[in-house]
Amino acid sequence: MANDNEYSVQIEALPFSDYKKRYRGALNAQTGASYGTIGDDLPPATEVVALCHQYNIQRIRLFNPNPSVLPALNGTNISVIVGVPNEDIIGIARDAQLAQSWVWNNILSHAEYLQRGFCIWLGERVKVSTALSFGVLGTSYPPSAGAFRPEIQSSYIKPIVQFLVKTQGPFLVNVYPYFAYVSNPNDIRLDYALFTSPSTVVRDGQYQYQNLFDAMVDAAHAALQKVGGDVEVVVTETGWPSAGGTATTIDNARSYNSNLIKSVRNGTPRKPGKPIETYIFDLIDENQKSPELEKHWGLFLPNKQPKYPISFAK
Repeated sequence: MANDNEYSVQIEALPFSDYKKRYRGALNAQTGASYGTIGDDLPPATEVVALCHQYNIQRIRLFNPNPSVLPALNGTNISVIVGVPNEDIIGIARDAQLAQSWVWNNILSHAEYLQRGFCIWLGERVKVSTALSFGVLGTSYPPSAGAFRPEIQSSYIKPIVQFLVKTQGPFLVNVYPYFAYVSNPNDIRLDYALFTSPSTVVRDGQYQYQNLFDAMVDAAHAALQKVGGDVEVVVTETGWPSAGGTATTIDNARSYNSNLIKSVRNGTPRKPGKPIETYIFDLIDENQKSPELEKHWGLFLPNKQPKYPISFAK
């Protein structure tokens, strides 16, 4: 998994004329993938971008402004979330000019289509947020009881939420039903975690839940409401490993990710009809990660072959 305290700058690798359509909601939230690069057998970035086009993956999350990846995205219609490395965060948080320079040097210098609208775009279109672990919630069951951990709520969470409300930025959170299941298999059914339950599993007042992902996202919604944050929730990481641990099979990974893509188009019981922008971890297996479980989250093998049939088509 990626660093859970990562600040992210969201950019769109589109001609500037298309931004108004994007931010007016003309493009529905669609499932994308996190693109990690901790491996010594990964294909070149240009081939990865071609792979994304082949499978209609229109959103990518990068954990850092990788100079070998960003140029490959130039001129495409792929939207990108780019992470700011931890060592850069303090500097750009304190100095607006340094922040502007960082965006120019690490983002816009790679994207010729964005440079034409730089002045307007940088002031109005860059959305800054921080990707958080689901562990920032102290309570998540039932979903309506969702609440942030009290020891971090005032000092850490509330300032972030107030900033997001002010800037209309999204709340980024990593949601992993896999880890919830393996930590408590006696109380959490596998079919509930895999989106395969044939009927409602959890009833929470007027809301009924047939899968754990929706319940976890709605717990985040409830927690945000309690601190005055009616902002969009974006799931920056989710997925299911195909090997290396408990319940890690190709079939389980296929079932989770395929059903996830379909499910997020419909929103959650608390937010029905509102698609959830979601990023599957990981695009391609990364063989230099550890422990062993971390190597097997990819949708694709390093040879660009899919592990199982999967469709991102709307």
